[in-house]
Amino acid sequence: MTPLAITMGDPGGIGPEIIVKAVLRRRGAHRRPLLVLGDPDVIQAATRTSEETARIRLLEDPADAVAGEGVMNVLRTSSFGVPAEMGTVNRDNGQAAFDAISAAVRLASAGKVAGVVTAPINKEAFAAANIRYPGHTELLADQTNADRVAMMLANDEIRTVLVTIHCSLREAIEQADFEAQMAAIRLADEGCRVLGVERPRVAVAGLNPHAGEGGLFGREEIDIIGPAIEAARDEGINASGPWSGDTVFMQARRGAFDVVVAQYHDQGLIPVKYLGLEKGVNITLGLPFVRTSPDHGTAFDIAGKGIADPSSLETAIVYAERMADVATTRRPAQTPSEDVA
Repeated sequence: MTPLAITMGDPGGIGPEIIVKAVLRRRGAHRRPLLVLGDPDVIQAATRTSEETARIRLLEDPADAVAGEGVMNVLRTSSFGVPAEMGTVNRDNGQAAFDAISAAVRLASAGKVAGVVTAPINKEAFAAANIRYPGHTELLADQTNADRVAMMLANDEIRTVLVTIHCSLREAIEQADFEAQMAAIRLADEGCRVLGVERPRVAVAGLNPHAGEGGLFGREEIDIIGPAIEAARDEGINASGPWSGDTVFMQARRGAFDVVVAQYHDQGLIPVKYLGLEKGVNITLGLPFVRTSPDHGTAFDIAGKGIADPSSLETAIVYAERMADVATTRRPAQTPSEDVA
């Protein structure tokens, strides 16, 4: 069975620790092996921090990855030679995190891994290493030449897809044009189908307070968002709105919608994160392969202390496994019938 890749993340953060905990605490029959991409010495050190016992298998070929309790399959993508500096922004750590992601893209693009789960990176460490990407999403889109990608944040209660991602609020308003609306609505519909929702109900949030109040607070809903919703409906997508951003997530949580298209980063992420980081997962839609990640950052303040919670990473692995299974078995004329989220 083709393995899932897990990238190390920033080695100075909690990524290696939560990877060790998530991989070694898996129980029961799991069909797909997990392959960690990073520095084996960093992973070994994380086992000591986590007080976990592991049999680390250093691999060169992903096909050699095996599933089994207590097994850590590791493919080297970097080598420090000295312990990684913990809990601080570091250029070498940023480079190592980037190298693991780049290796994962190559393997996934070649079909050697069934999907990619990414541990948290630090954007300042990226910048220190002269890596000019504001986040995973933009990096993955660039390395795969994806036309349009979107970020879906999901937990057991709500899902949201962002029209704009990592940019200033002023830039988000400028970027949330008709084409961006259409891309996000289409990807929200497709993302829910991959998660097992047969006919997704897509709610589109407005940009302005009270969705513009009929033009009193702005015309984006009238001139851009509304027409995009109508165009999406003409394509057969069950889209509605624009809905007021301050109430649409409550309606989704109560079961009125399967996914909410949010106009900018905080509009979509605050409701999801408020419900708890431990069960949130970030899914990148529009890539040629499955990609998920935990819904939190590097947590430098607790790095190396052995107290990091792996729950969000565990959820990300579950989502990636299920999505990879759907991607493997899915046919153009079929859609899954079971909602796995």
